[in-house]
Amino acid sequence: MRDFPVFTTENGVGSLIFREVPYRGEAYIRIQSTQNFPEFLKECVDFSRAVGAERIYAAGHPELEKYPFHTAVVAMAAPKEGIGETESCLFPVTEQTLSRWREIYNKRMAAVPNASWMTEAMAYEMLRDAEGYFVHENGQLLGIGRVSGSKISAVAACQKGAGETVVKALCHAITGETVTLEVASANEKAVRLYEKLGFVPQREISRWYRVDGL
Repeated sequence: MRDFPVFTTENGVGSLIFREVPYRGEAYIRIQSTQNFPEFLKECVDFSRAVGAERIYAAGHPELEKYPFHTAVVAMAAPKEGIGETESCLFPVTEQTLSRWREIYNKRMAAVPNASWMTEAMAYEMLRDAEGYFVHENGQLLGIGRVSGSKISAVAACQKGAGETVVKALCHAITGETVTLEVASANEKAVRLYEKLGFVPQREISRWYRVDGL
């Protein structure tokens, strides 16, 4: 299902993100500008419902604070040298292992707030850019991850309690001295893990509110 980067009515301009509707039943509204907030939000919500969204979230306008808070997306950073070492090994994703990586990612991210479903096209884009990894130790798969330059874009543990080791292993693929990532504040377990490893908040990227109760 395609997104609407520019959704325009006489009441405002926004972006409608529908790519999660077929997989998670979720739509996201980014309000860019509006002359009539209540009417424009209702138009966006109604259109989102029409394409099948069950849960609808919005960001980008101060009046959204009257709606139930969903999550904030926060950028965090830590010095690479302070995160710690691990003996776990990184194995880059190949064309033969790509479907397995994608299967694990989508299963583990299904309940994570604001996580994106990975389509086959997105997976091949990751493969092309050589960003995907498996993390193994003593013949066991501990987890998977994605690294883009100095940023960890995805972390998923396959063993209970393995998240810390997976993050440390992914840092071996980081270029530069600082590791960055983004996390949803509602994902409290991940936030605690990153704080334990020395990550500190840098800025709030977006703040999302649930608006399907309109």
